[in-house]
Amino acid sequence: MADSRKQWLAARDELVGTIIKLGFPEELGDSIARQLGSPKAMERMQSYLVNVKPKSAELIVDEMLAICSDIDAWHAKKEAERANASYNDILNYGLGERK
Repeated sequence: MADSRKQWLAARDELVGTIIKLGFPEELGDSIARQLGSPKAMERMQSYLVNVKPKSAELIVDEMLAICSDIDAWHAKKEAERANASYNDILNYGLGERK
């Protein structure tokens, strides 16, 4: 099994375990982990759960949506930076003389 898969599974298991300890169903933890997608996002969610100890599933889902929104905004920013760099290359070197 690849290291990234092991890392994902470990982060998922920790997140689901914390959600269960807070009194919520395992299925909620599974859904949250799948939606977040990455170990880093799950670790961020884990930190929220440990520090805030939310009392409702709605608060957990709201935080998950906020994390997903932050990730989407970061991806959009990086894509805009790449597009801007390409545009600057065209301005500086023309269409046929790229680096």
